[in-house]
Amino acid sequence: MRLSAVPAIFLAGLVLAGCTSSSGPESPSAGLPSKETTSSVAETAGPVPTAAVGEIIAEPEAHPEQLAWAGQVSQPHVFEAVTTEGMAVPSERPVELITPADPDIGATPRKRAQIYSRQFRDAKPINFGSRSPRKLAVHGVDISRWQGEIDWARLRMQGANFAYIKATDGGDHLDPMFKKNWRRAKEAGLNRGAYHFFYWCRTAGEQADWFIRNVPRDPGALPPVIDVEYNGESSCKRRVSRAKVLEKMQVFMDKLERHYGQRPVIYTAPDFYRDNLRGEFPNHPFWLRSVAAHPSKVYPGRKWLFWQYSGSGLSHGVEGRIDLNVFHGSEEDWHGWVAGR
Repeated sequence: MRLSAVPAIFLAGLVLAGCTSSSGPESPSAGLPSKETTSSVAETAGPVPTAAVGEIIAEPEAHPEQLAWAGQVSQPHVFEAVTTEGMAVPSERPVELITPADPDIGATPRKRAQIYSRQFRDAKPINFGSRSPRKLAVHGVDISRWQGEIDWARLRMQGANFAYIKATDGGDHLDPMFKKNWRRAKEAGLNRGAYHFFYWCRTAGEQADWFIRNVPRDPGALPPVIDVEYNGESSCKRRVSRAKVLEKMQVFMDKLERHYGQRPVIYTAPDFYRDNLRGEFPNHPFWLRSVAAHPSKVYPGRKWLFWQYSGSGLSHGVEGRIDLNVFHGSEEDWHGWVAGR
């Protein structure tokens, strides 16, 4: 009786061992991370999702849906979930849902800011005749690292009612003075916005992600600006086609509009405009550089929001020269535009 039971017990043990060592889909060990590691991949303590949580997934620039978008600000869309070992992660991480690094929480409706009259001087003044920028009410400046330390309170009283501050260029450069200028301009009571210098040797998606990473989503800020122009000093010597220029700009601007909720402003110069932008982007506001003549002569037929009329301005509060700009409208127009954004 005892001898005949041994083979049966032995056979049962083999069956159980075969079940636990199976690598089939029903095995409890199936899907667990491998114990193997390499010199570049550290072993994780838990399951790895198929998409990294928080990763920004840039869509291909040539996607036709990106280029066709020209309506109102898109709303966050519903996206499918990818299930992985007890967690669900989105298959996409839309840019508009990423919390900025320094959000302006609890913003309250702002009172109308006082408008200071223009008291700037100009090292190389131009006579614009009857259409002088002096006849417009709301003047401002654009700033970068090259202006150094700025006394923002003095600059504002000189007539800087708004300031556009250099934030980024390309996909990896941050102006070293941006954070300080961004904070101090607001403390001084200026309406301020940030601008990005576009680099034609990087993808539009990379550049939009870089700007979003570094510029807070402040509901009180002016619309973001894309600066598109030729730059002979840039390491990027590529001259892309007009079609490629428009495609890259559209991808960049769409991504910023979804994130900040404001349509970006396009800054450009006469030669770049002539080659690439004439007749394009009729629904985007333009900021035009024209330091020798009124914009109506240099950019015939183009509506504009801001005019950069001098690159040789002088002002208390800033050492050296500064770019001078003006808003296209009356003081009442300015308040209405700021409130209506």
